[in-house]
Amino acid sequence: MNATTTRRDGFLARLIAASARNPLLAILLATGLAAWGWYGLTHGPLDAIPDLSDVQVIVFTEWPGQSPDLVEDQITYPISTSLLAAPRVQFVRGQSFFGLSFVYAIFEDGTDMYWARTRVLEYMNEVQAQLPAGLTPTLGPDATGVGWVFQYALVDRSGRHDLQQLRSLQDWNVRYALESVPGVAEVASVGGFVKQYQVTLDPNKLAAYDISVQRVIQAVRAANQQVGGRVLEIAGHEQMVRGKGYVRSREDLELAPLAVNGRGAPVYLKDVAEVKIGPELRRGVAELDGEGEVVGGIVVMRYGENALRVIDAVKERLRQVERSLPEGVELVVTYDRSGLIEASIDTLTDTLVEEMIVVSLVIFLFLLHVRSALVPIVTLPLGVLLSFIPMYYQGLTINIMSLGGIAVAIGAMVDAAIIIIENIHKKLESADAADDGSRLDAVIEAMQEVGPSIFSSLLVITVSFMPVFTLEGVEGRLFKPLAYTKTYSMGFAAVLAMTLTPALAALLIRGRIRGEERNPLNRWLIAAYAPVVRLVVRFRKSAIAVAGVLMLGTIPAWVSLGSEFMPPLNEGAILYMPTAPPGMSITEATRILQSMDRKLREFPEVERVFGKMGRARTATDPAPLGMVESVVLLKPKEEWREGLTWDALVAEMDEELRYPGMPNVWWMPIQTRTEMLSTGIRSQLGIKVYGDDLEEIEATAVAIERAIAEVPGTRSAFAERSTGGFFADFEVDRREAARHGLSVADVNEIVRTAIGGMNVAETIEGRERYPINVRYAREFRDTPAALERVLISTAQGAEIPLSQVARLDFTTGPPMIRSEDGKLVGFVFVDLVGRPIADYVEDARAAVAAEVDLPAGIRLEWAGQVRYLERA
Repeated sequence: MNATTTRRDGFLARLIAASARNPLLAILLATGLAAWGWYGLTHGPLDAIPDLSDVQVIVFTEWPGQSPDLVEDQITYPISTSLLAAPRVQFVRGQSFFGLSFVYAIFEDGTDMYWARTRVLEYMNEVQAQLPAGLTPTLGPDATGVGWVFQYALVDRSGRHDLQQLRSLQDWNVRYALESVPGVAEVASVGGFVKQYQVTLDPNKLAAYDISVQRVIQAVRAANQQVGGRVLEIAGHEQMVRGKGYVRSREDLELAPLAVNGRGAPVYLKDVAEVKIGPELRRGVAELDGEGEVVGGIVVMRYGENALRVIDAVKERLRQVERSLPEGVELVVTYDRSGLIEASIDTLTDTLVEEMIVVSLVIFLFLLHVRSALVPIVTLPLGVLLSFIPMYYQGLTINIMSLGGIAVAIGAMVDAAIIIIENIHKKLESADAADDGSRLDAVIEAMQEVGPSIFSSLLVITVSFMPVFTLEGVEGRLFKPLAYTKTYSMGFAAVLAMTLTPALAALLIRGRIRGEERNPLNRWLIAAYAPVVRLVVRFRKSAIAVAGVLMLGTIPAWVSLGSEFMPPLNEGAILYMPTAPPGMSITEATRILQSMDRKLREFPEVERVFGKMGRARTATDPAPLGMVESVVLLKPKEEWREGLTWDALVAEMDEELRYPGMPNVWWMPIQTRTEMLSTGIRSQLGIKVYGDDLEEIEATAVAIERAIAEVPGTRSAFAERSTGGFFADFEVDRREAARHGLSVADVNEIVRTAIGGMNVAETIEGRERYPINVRYAREFRDTPAALERVLISTAQGAEIPLSQVARLDFTTGPPMIRSEDGKLVGFVFVDLVGRPIADYVEDARAAVAAEVDLPAGIRLEWAGQVRYLERA
C-alpha cells in the first residue's frame, strides 16, 4: 500500500472528505461553537494584568491604645507562631502597630483561597485562649493585592456638611450600598472624623464627690441599656414588654446617676464631667487635589471576580446613591481601574484585528483569488473565538497576557489554511476539472495529501509551550495565561484545518485558478530567492562559517543587555509614597499631605490627586501614620506637554517634591498593592534585615541605606527606624503601690482609662452606631506634670496622685514591629531610576558587602521585584 493510499484511508483523511462533502453541516457546527466562544468572551473575567498575588489570609486584630511592643508580644507573636504549623503555609508575616496587629499567612501556589481561610479559622480557635481577654481576631476580606479597583471621595464645597457628617454618610449609607454589589468584598473608609460621645472627666470634681473613674465607667454602661420583658396579655392582645434606655443624646448621658450625696440628692455625670460630641482617635487622613480634607472610600473586589463587571456595577450603584446624597455633597471618583482595563484590552484587540487584516492582505496578494483568500480569513477569527471557551470554564482572566498568547499564535494559525489552499490551487491547475464532481474530488485529494502532515505540525507547535506550564509562583501566574491561550488557539486551528477549512474550500474555491508563475509578486520573489539559495548551497561550508561568526557576534550585545522580570505597566496613574520618620502627629501629617497634593496638582499633566496618609479601615491596608499614598491620575498622553515622557514627568515631580526626612518612592498602584500585600515591600527593590534585636536590626538597616544611596540608579533609599518611636512610660513602683493596697493592674487600669481613654459603650441611633468614650479632660493630661497628678483610688478609698505609685519616664522604642516566621525583621526600601533591576542589584550587593559589617545573627534577604527575576 503506497503513502497516498494511507493518507486517504486515515481518520484525518476521512474527516477532511466528510467535511468537504457536507460543508453546510460543518459550517453549522462551527457556527454553534463560535456562539459558545462569544459567550465565553463576553462573560469571562476582565482585568488589565494577571493577578500575581500569592494566596494569603490576613488576620486582623484591634487592641485600642496599646503600644506596638505590647501588641507584638501578646497578639502578633502568638498568632504568627500558631499559623506556622498550618498545612501548606509557606511563611507567616506579622506587623504590630499602635493598637493594631496584622498577620499574613502566605500559602503555597495553587491553594484554594477559601480552603486556606478555613484552615486559618481552625488555628485561630486554638490560639484564642492565649490572647488578652476581650480580643477577637478577624479575617481580612477574601481579596488579593489587586482588589483595590475603585476609589472615591465625598466632598462638600458648599460648607453645609463637616467632615464628621461626611464620614457618617460614608460609613452608614454609601458603604453599605456598595457592599451589596455582587463581587465587592469590602468598602473601606478613610479620612474625616468618626463621631464619638466624649465624657471628659474633671478629677477635682471626682475627688470632691469621692467618685472613682471605674464608677463613672459603670454608670455610663448602665445608662445605655434596653431589654425585653417577654409578653403581657391585655384585653385579648399580646403586648411585648420592653425596657427602653438607649442613649440618644448628650442629655441622656449627662443625667446618668453616679451616687447620692449626704443630703439625698443624686450626683449626675454632668456634675463631674462634660459630655460632648467629638472625633474618635484616627490613624488616617484623606485629601483631594490639595484643597483640603475629604472622606474617602475604597472598593475592594472579591477574589476571582470580573474586575470590569464589578466596577461597572459599582458605578451604576453610585449613580443611584448620588440621587439620595444631601444637598451640597458630591461624589468624586479618585481611582477607576476600568479605564486601564478597557485601554489594555482595546490595545490588544486592535493589534489582533490589525494582524488578521495584514495576514488576509498577504494571502490575497499571493493567491490573487478572492474566494480562496476568504478561507483563512474566516478561519482565523473563528479559531481565536473558540479559544475563549476553555478559558471561560478554566476561570482564566482576559488580560494583556492571555490575549498576548493569541497574538503570538496568529501567525502559525493560518499556516494550515494557506498550505492547504496552495496545494488545492496546484491540483486544480493541472487537473481536468470539467464538472463540479471532478473538481470536488481534486480539492479533496489535494487536502488529503497535506492535511494530516499539517495537523501533526500544528500539534507540535501547540505543545511547544508545554514547558511554560511547569513554572510556579509569580512567574507561573504571569506566563501560564499566555501559554494556555496560545495552546488553545493552536489546538483549535488544527481542528478547524481538518473540518471548517475543507468545508469552506469546497464551497469557495471555484472559477479560474492562476498558476503561481502568473503572479508578478511570486515571480519577483522567486527571481530574488533562487540565486541566493544556489549560492549558499554551492558554498555551504562558508555559509555555515559566516552564520557561526554572526552568532558569536551577538554574545557581547546579549551580555550587555539588562534584565527585568517584566517591564513596568503604565497604568495611567502614579502612586507617590514618601514615608516620614516615626512620631509625626496627625495634625502635621494633614498639613504635609495637603502641601504635597497641591504641588502635584499643579503639573499640567495631572488630572486629579487623591492623597491618603495613614491607613484606611481595612485589613488590606497596613500603612503607618507617617506613610503617604497619593494616587496621581494623569491626563491622556495627547494632552501632555510636547516631548515629555513618563520618566521625565516622574523626574520633574521627584525634583519638585523634596521634603526633609521623607524619601520619595514612585510606582504604579496595581504593582505596589500586589507587592505590599505579598512581601511588605512597597518599592521595586527591598532588603529585609532579620535578627533578634531591634537595635541591631535598625543599625544594620541604616548602614545599608547609606551604602545603597551611593549606587548609580538609586533615586531614594529609606531604612525603617525600628526604634524611633517616642514613649511616655509609667514604671510602677511595686513597693509603694502595695503600701496603698494597689496592684500593677490597678495602676495600669488608670493609665488605660483616665489617660488613654476607653470606649465603654455604644449608642444605637437607628441604623448608626457610635462609641462612648470616657477619659480625663485634655487640660488634666496634656503635660508631664498633669499626667503625674492623675488620681488613683486606693484600697482605703483615698485619692492619691499617680506619681506616688509610678515613675514617668520618656523613652524611645519601636513605632512598629515586623516579623516573618517568628523572626524580627526590618526593611530597607529602594526606589530605582534608569537601570534594569538585575544590573542594579549586582552593584548594590557589592556595595553592601564592601561597606556593611553584618553583626552575628543578622541575615539579609533581597526582596521586591528581584525575587521574581531570580526565580525566573
